Amino acid sequence: MDVSEFQGKIDWSLVKTIENDYPIAFVFIRATAGNDSKDARFKKNWLEAKKYKMIRGAYHYYRPNENSLEQAQLFVKTVQLHKGDLPPVLDIEKLPKEQSLTNLKLGLKRWLKAVENHYKVKPIIYTSEKYYDDFLKEEFGDYLFWIANYNFYRERIKDDWLFWQFTEKSFNFGNKRQRRREYLQWRSRTVAVYYD
Repeated sequence: MDVSEFQGKIDWSLVKTIENDYPIAFVFIRATAGNDSKDARFKKNWLEAKKYKMIRGAYHYYRPNENSLEQAQLFVKTVQLHKGDLPPVLDIEKLPKEQSLTNLKLGLKRWLKAVENHYKVKPIIYTSEKYYDDFLKEEFGDYLFWIANYNFYRERIKDDWLFWQFTEKSFNFGNKRQRRREYLQWRSRTVAVYYD
């Protein structure tokens, strides 16, 4: 599952299963966006997920036209990982309007390297399957991917996909307005978690 301020206030005591059948074992929480935006609910969601014994990870929404190192600095200032947390995630969904694709890839690599150097764990990249196939697959093969594709079901996810987000189906976890939630299929493979 992934959450951000757009889901509003979440009653974490109700975040146990999806449709009363599928246990929720982990959550990704948006921490930052671009070089100047902290998610308004990050701190509360981060603490509540831990309190209710959820495996948690933090993600950064990357803005292609903003300085990559400033974005990385904002993320590492905002997110303190602890033993057992999932690796940090870079969420890239948009193409740049003010720079070349080559410069976008350079910026992504700078963000990933800065974050990896800080936490000493390789980040995961979140994107759509099309964005992955068209722009990232070849040059970012050293990274594991969290892929969003809601169009079809797969019996088996690709080898370099760590997570597959396969629906945008909504659930209500105690917030007054029903908001978007996603199922994530997690590859049964060892993931390097963060250790203090």
